[in-house]
Amino acid sequence: MRSSILKGLVFSTILLFFACGESTDVVESGTYQGTIKEVEPEKSEIYVTTDDDKTLELYFTDNTSLTRDGSEVDFSELKEGQKVEVEVEKVGQRLDPISVKIME
Repeated sequence: MRSSILKGLVFSTILLFFACGESTDVVESGTYQGTIKEVEPEKSEIYVTTDDDKTLELYFTDNTSLTRDGSEVDFSELKEGQKVEVEVEKVGQRLDPISVKIME
């Protein structure tokens, strides 16, 4: 009995570790340049590695502006490896993307 409880706790801990995903950073409100590390279309979410090696987790909102060459584009235009400029607002421990510009 005790062995199965211990196994369950170990499994839960491992599952929790992997479910937490990537390590991300919270930065001050402002504008940052970087490269898209990951795109998750089903969550309208991107991970951006900034030029100073921070990882930003950004969930798009209805108010997030996404542009390329000054024109609005669809979320499907985002790809891993693209250079972007993001303007974020820090809200507690969350970063809300105000605008994302595809640079290339």
